[in-house]
Amino acid sequence: MGWAEREFETIDLGDPRLNRRAVLLAERLGQKPGASIPGACENWAETAAAYRFLRNEQVSCEDVMTAHRQATMGRIREHAVVLCLQDTTELDYNGQATAGLGPLSYEAQRGLYLHPTYVVTPQREPLGVMNAWTWAREFKQGDAPRGGVLESPRCQNCCRIQFFDG
Repeated sequence: MGWAEREFETIDLGDPRLNRRAVLLAERLGQKPGASIPGACENWAETAAAYRFLRNEQVSCEDVMTAHRQATMGRIREHAVVLCLQDTTELDYNGQATAGLGPLSYEAQRGLYLHPTYVVTPQREPLGVMNAWTWAREFKQGDAPRGGVLESPRCQNCCRIQFFDG
């Protein structure tokens, strides 16, 4: 059993074929983490299947993250202390015709914000990702304050892990 099969052992996307595709895609992307999807896949058929998987309305990020989160919790239980590290980064899609993007640091930039919570040991061993919030800011209307949900509440209490002995 490979690492991706162990990591997504509990995945349930409602169809065994989708479960297998998720595992294979994780395996391919894990082998070449800096590659594009076509660069990570072995052939065009696999690339097309990966894109179909990502467009599939039955598959949500939360469904995939649930399996990863369960595996992460198993690793967390092996440690007395873990660190939950959070940071926000900009995903800049400027120049791409993609729906749903918002402004970034500058109103002219287009993209999304990502705020993940990474779990690591004090020795810096990565254990997994507990949360990953993604959002697009609303555009400003003149000099008025930006509309939409404030970003600071998204970043509070992203990772609550409590274990009790007894």
